[in-house]
Amino acid sequence: MVKRYLSLISFDEALHLLKSSFNNPGKTETIPVTRALGRVIANPVYARYAVPEVNLAAMDGIAVKSRDTFGATDQCPVTLDNFARVNTGNILPPQFDAVIMIEDTWEAGDRFQIRKAAAQWQHVRPAGDDIREGRLVLPKGHVIRAFDIGALATYGIADVEVTSVRVGIIPTGSELVPLGTRPQPGQVVESNTIMAQVLLESMGAVCERLPIIRDDPALIQDALREAAENNDLVIISAGSSAGTRDFTAGSISAIGELIFHGVAVKPGKPMMLGKIKDSPVIGLPGYPLAAQTVLREFAVPLLEHWGLAPFPKYVVRAQLATPLASDLGFDEFVPVSVGRIKEKYWGISRSRGAVVQMSTVRSNGYTHIPGLVEGYDAEQELDVFLTTDPANIERTLLFSGAIDPVLEELGNLAHNQGLFIHTASAGNTSAILSLKRNSCHAAPMSLPPFSTLQESRILMPYLKSMDLIFVNIATQKQGIVSVKEIKTDTINSICWVNSRKDTPARHLFDTFLLSHQIEPSRIRGYDNEAATPGAVAAAVLAGQADAGICSQGLAEKHGLMFTPVTAEQYELVMRREMLDDPRIVTLISLVKSPAFKMDLDRNGFYNTSLTGRIRSLSCENIEIPPTPD
Repeated sequence: MVKRYLSLISFDEALHLLKSSFNNPGKTETIPVTRALGRVIANPVYARYAVPEVNLAAMDGIAVKSRDTFGATDQCPVTLDNFARVNTGNILPPQFDAVIMIEDTWEAGDRFQIRKAAAQWQHVRPAGDDIREGRLVLPKGHVIRAFDIGALATYGIADVEVTSVRVGIIPTGSELVPLGTRPQPGQVVESNTIMAQVLLESMGAVCERLPIIRDDPALIQDALREAAENNDLVIISAGSSAGTRDFTAGSISAIGELIFHGVAVKPGKPMMLGKIKDSPVIGLPGYPLAAQTVLREFAVPLLEHWGLAPFPKYVVRAQLATPLASDLGFDEFVPVSVGRIKEKYWGISRSRGAVVQMSTVRSNGYTHIPGLVEGYDAEQELDVFLTTDPANIERTLLFSGAIDPVLEELGNLAHNQGLFIHTASAGNTSAILSLKRNSCHAAPMSLPPFSTLQESRILMPYLKSMDLIFVNIATQKQGIVSVKEIKTDTINSICWVNSRKDTPARHLFDTFLLSHQIEPSRIRGYDNEAATPGAVAAAVLAGQADAGICSQGLAEKHGLMFTPVTAEQYELVMRREMLDDPRIVTLISLVKSPAFKMDLDRNGFYNTSLTGRIRSLSCENIEIPPTPD
């Protein structure tokens, strides 16, 4: 029988129960300073001796008694009989209290002559100048940095007592295979607990990851007992949804207490919390984005509450490039790409599918939509929590439009120049609207030749409302992608996967059907829309459809057959004012570079004869000065 979730509790209530149901283990451990990076000091650390322990010469020269130098002037030099030759860092002989730089002395046989009196302790580093014995080095709660470790070693501290939390991590699932094994159909590489271990260890947790446990309640219960016995926190991955083979909830209940199962949060709804031998047990969903959310929003705050190093959290205020809908009553966490355009930060939301790990890989932040908010309108300003160095945001370029593998080649070259290209799939109208509100740096678009584009009654009114330029990336073929050869007389008998409305591929498919006098209603799968051109190719490759429309580049990338239908210009469309942005100038120089054209020519399915051409709607050719080396 299919199981159902227990009543969903709110995000805030779940977090409160997690923090209030368990005592801080309050454990510490003593470790060598060489392994203490990122750990939290458990008790104040004091210097074991003064540094330096004696007075040292701070310059090369002679050590003297300052009183012996009184009265020395250019007109009345003083010749010293009592001195000692010293170099920087030498111990200052105890009978002396000053150092005169060697360049301020004149040799007079075996003596030295000076023409300026020395002040007491001149050019002397006194004992305890850095720190005195017994003085505080690091306070309780301090997160140890690399430079701190150098100081600790200098002050004679070889070991430090740090806050310690032990975490046992259990991967479960008969479909899982270990890292390094290529999965067979129906199998998945176990990655969630690897992610959990790396994430929590970065906060200073001591993690033990158990071997994969197959779907057997007895084995799962044994693993839970062992982990709870030896650790302060247990994280068990997968087996937390409502499927027929999810045994985690029953296993926790059998040997402990299930506190809740199901939280009104997306992604991450199947999350559960239990208690075994007074240790909390957090159940991670199996889907990667859901697991990430539960780790970041629940496990991390608990460890912070227990005194481990705070997880880095940088916040920027950004405006949404497009509307962002959300289900009322659910706290939702959405991957976002953020970049600066003029003086504003803009955010483009990414795919929210719990399975799609690349959404977080391709984003540089995320936003939180509270359960009482039913989404946000375009241009709404909100908080974005960065998942990268804040300095990288200044070097991020946002593209919104038709996405093709050619942008990956351009992105590689841009990365070498310190730029990060973040792309979001959008139809032509949506891309043009993004340009209109200035919420993206450029809109990649597959367009017909300029002569044909000028006649477009759909696009031209939008395009003419702005002063735009078109940077040609390549000429590419668009056509039918399939596993087997597609013949014209079988078009309406096979299953298709379509592109979203307003996309170039959708327009091409409609035009193709019209030219063959086929009504869309007769096409099986016409209403089956894929989110991106890449998703069209992926659906065909997976056997979910027999055919679809995409570029030759995508077909080749997925190893599929390609039947050309038309050739289009793949252009980066942007406001002319973007030419004032040094980042865009660098980008265009990369498009025009021999290295980029060579990469495209190597692929064999792009025509680069127009690559790098810059034109306006009036067909004016635009030249930009080359970037300085």
